[in-house]
Amino acid sequence: MLLLISPDGVDEALDCAKAAEHLDIVDVKKPDEGSLGANFPWVIREIRDAVPADKPVSATVGDVPYKPGTVAQAALGAAVSGATYIKVGLYGCTTPDQAIDVMRGVVRAVKDYWPDAFVVASGYADAHRIGCVNPLALPDIARRSGSDAAMLDTAIKDGTRLFDHVPPEVCAEFVRLTHEAELLAALAGSVKVGDLGELTRIGTDIVGVRGAVCEGGDRNAGRIQPQLVAAFRAEMDRHAREYAATVATAS
Repeated sequence: MLLLISPDGVDEALDCAKAAEHLDIVDVKKPDEGSLGANFPWVIREIRDAVPADKPVSATVGDVPYKPGTVAQAALGAAVSGATYIKVGLYGCTTPDQAIDVMRGVVRAVKDYWPDAFVVASGYADAHRIGCVNPLALPDIARRSGSDAAMLDTAIKDGTRLFDHVPPEVCAEFVRLTHEAELLAALAGSVKVGDLGELTRIGTDIVGVRGAVCEGGDRNAGRIQPQLVAAFRAEMDRHAREYAATVATAS
């Protein structure tokens, strides 16, 4: 399982750089513009320069409307600015066909520029609260659009969490469908250390966190702490070892 950490700017990215050995992906977003709020191109570039070259940078394109051309241009801008992973929050897409339309434009725009870029179709565990596509539709949307991964996050940051809206057994189905499509499955949404056992068990490929590694657990007022990143990774590794041992015993 890969660990994706989301700093809100260059200063926090430098804190991530101090904990680089404990994380896998640095994710650029702007939390005050939404769950998957897009940051400025120059911030993506500055963060790309601030973290070690061997750590890929991810950038969110935003909680986007159903405007395929607009979103494709934004996604290309993120790639040109140095992001390897391009994440699109399908906030304004109410049907799978709309979501596929948006993601196909993103995939073409990004991969025409950089074939090795990694495109993530992101939906929301609390889709029922905002009227966007069902979480379990995301794997097929990602597959049919040519994306590389499907992701779930939470749209409304009000203290509720991933598992509050999509219980572990439904997340397991999301991961199964994503793997069946030969894509990576990413999960986020106020994920805490206590969730790592379930996330490991169901085969999550990428876990995204912010609040869990911020001072006081506060994604907005707190700042990312390198020691909290290290502690979170240590728990990830512990669960991975324990799960591997359980599987080995069972077989």
